[in-house]
Amino acid sequence: MTFAIATDGLTKDYGGGRGLFDLTLRIGEGEIVGYLGPNGAGKTTTIRLLLSLVRPTRGRSAVFGLDVQERSIEAKRVVGYLPGELPQFGGLRGSEVVSSLAALRAGVQRARVRELAERLDLDLGRRYREYSRGNKQKLAIVLAFMHRPRLLVLDEPTGGLDPLNQQEFYRIVREARDAGATIFLSSHVLSEVEAVCDRVAIIREGRLVKVAELAELNELRVQKIEVEFAGPPPLDALGAVANLEDLEVRGAVVRGLLRGDAEAFLRAVTKGRPLRLTSEEPSLEEIFLAYYQDRLAVDA
Repeated sequence: MTFAIATDGLTKDYGGGRGLFDLTLRIGEGEIVGYLGPNGAGKTTTIRLLLSLVRPTRGRSAVFGLDVQERSIEAKRVVGYLPGELPQFGGLRGSEVVSSLAALRAGVQRARVRELAERLDLDLGRRYREYSRGNKQKLAIVLAFMHRPRLLVLDEPTGGLDPLNQQEFYRIVREARDAGATIFLSSHVLSEVEAVCDRVAIIREGRLVKVAELAELNELRVQKIEVEFAGPPPLDALGAVANLEDLEVRGAVVRGLLRGDAEAFLRAVTKGRPLRLTSEEPSLEEIFLAYYQDRLAVDA
């Protein structure tokens, strides 16, 4: 079986415990896989290795059976890449950037470029240096998707996009998958991964620690909860909610972390007289900190 991405013991050791270590991963054709981890976990290093932008210390990686070191040019022809750090194109207009890179690709159709730009509300007639952060990101999306690659490698793809354009981007990703493409998506945003991915690979401190189906993410789904009551909070009922953690009470206000399903929590809240309820998704770094603290406690 040929995998869209296959790595075996892939390692890039920068010293001092930094880098990527012994990554063995298989991603099938037509999958959307989210690559999750906190800052410095090794996500971008993995992507650079897959694109042969850096050389591994040891191990190997292949794209559709093509060794990315030995057959780098052939491998890159089938990949669309959206980098986490956008390049600078100075005074070139968006259309000129597209034309320059399309000349290096085969089969880029003007209609495809026009369609992507219109869907993202991107003016290709403006100069790159005049673009906002969001418009630069839109251009990067156009460049990654315009040649309909077999594999899309997307590093933090929605940075700078407003919510409407984020939703349009998700639709573009799903359409690419439906047309047969494979998507490898690195992200800090758990809700983004939930919106489009089939599976997730979780990396921490340069090592792959879990590969899971999306349904298994319940243990990572955490909300910061704050409830203000008109009278005394129903502490007995709230304390009995198994997935409500780190309860903090200040007068009529209760705060905590809610993992997974909210049904039991909401029943407990109605035992009092709630005036206001707010929830917030923590940063992925906070989620991973809580998750790995739990795992370390279990292992101990």
